[in-house]
Amino acid sequence: MNIRTKLLLGIGLLAAMIILLVALSVVNLQILTATDPDSPAAMPGLDRALLWISVTGIISVFISVFLLIWLPHTIEKPIKELTNGIMEIANHNYDKRLNMQDKAEFREVADNFNRMAERLKKYRENTLTDILSGKKFIEAIVNSIHEPIIGLNRDREILFINKEALNVLNLKKEEALHQSAEELSLKNDLLRRLIRELISSDAKKEPLKIYADNKESYFQASYIPIVGTDIAPDEPRALGDLILLQNITEFKELDSAKTTFISTISHELKTPIAAILMSLQLLEDKRIGMLNEEQEQLSSSIKESADRLLGIASELLNMTQVEAGKLNLIPKITKPIELIEYAIKANQVQADKFGIQIEVEYPEEKIPKLFVDSEKIAWVLTNLLSNAIRYSKENARVIIGAQQDADGIELYVQDFGRGIDPRYHQSIFDRYFRVPGTKVQGSGLGLSISKDFIEAHGGTLSVESELGRGSRFIIRLKA
Repeated sequence: MNIRTKLLLGIGLLAAMIILLVALSVVNLQILTATDPDSPAAMPGLDRALLWISVTGIISVFISVFLLIWLPHTIEKPIKELTNGIMEIANHNYDKRLNMQDKAEFREVADNFNRMAERLKKYRENTLTDILSGKKFIEAIVNSIHEPIIGLNRDREILFINKEALNVLNLKKEEALHQSAEELSLKNDLLRRLIRELISSDAKKEPLKIYADNKESYFQASYIPIVGTDIAPDEPRALGDLILLQNITEFKELDSAKTTFISTISHELKTPIAAILMSLQLLEDKRIGMLNEEQEQLSSSIKESADRLLGIASELLNMTQVEAGKLNLIPKITKPIELIEYAIKANQVQADKFGIQIEVEYPEEKIPKLFVDSEKIAWVLTNLLSNAIRYSKENARVIIGAQQDADGIELYVQDFGRGIDPRYHQSIFDRYFRVPGTKVQGSGLGLSISKDFIEAHGGTLSVESELGRGSRFIIRLKA
């Protein structure tokens, strides 16, 4: 019996009982009005009328109560079953099925629901299979990479880590996977350094020296942010970070071999160059004999070339000291003016040759002394002043000076030459770099070594320059 038939039956039954009740009331009312009130049959007739009306009314009430309870229940039950089925599906219980074959109105709904649940079940099984297959494939790829890899989510929990990383970090997979990297780093020095460099963008990311596989190895850490566009393609969302350790042991060994080679060659070159200069000095001694004009020009040219070779050899030796970590500083208390005077004295002959006027800017009030390796800082100032003279026009002026600021002492050298394009303000401190179009000869090592010397003292070397307005190199040191 469907809901429509039940409703029609209930309403019809109620209507029939009401009609019956009304009919009984009307019939009995007519009988009573037709009977003489003083007649002996009046009271029994009245009692019979009340009895029939009461019985019919009570039956009608019982039927009404029965229909009130039965009808909503028969309608609510399939709806509740359907609602519960939907909730089961929402909770990923795709095995839920509805059986409403005796309910014609819901039979089609139940059949469609069951088909949907069956398809969702198959889709889920296929999706889980694909996900597991993809996960295993990704794990195989990660473990096939010979470089240590660590994957972190947004909460910096370890999502995946390959065998190489476990070996380098000296961890076990079960104690690392799905654990907080920050908590693990409290007991792991290498992981703590990696997390610190990941969090701090200002951290100096130097190669890591790690003892693994019974040998000393060097690794360069790379930090790659992982972003996704699954929600909004135009708004990438951070999903986590990838830490990749690249093994640079082979390159480090080659670099060390290169440094040793350059150091050896430079050291060996200084002896024959010194012998050439000594021979030139003897050759120019007038007590041995006078040189003609052509011989003097040739001797001067040889001396300039020998001096340039000696300077390059010295720069290469300084560079190899920095690269090998053998830069020994011997600090002592030094006045800034002494460093300036040394640089001027070392470059005076070159300045006179090109007619360059060296101006000194030094405050009249007393400024603090410096606790530095005076030889290294004097070498830097000498190199900066030499560059300023070489890149200035003839009969120009160059300024060298010192001043005190809130952070310490500034030593500076300024020229008024062609200037440096802002694009190259950082590159000029790289080794062997030369500004394109520069005609002045040089090794491209002076500024790089100068920067290393200054940073070894905890200071900074920077440049302020504009094309056509010259350059100003500034050394900042703590007093």
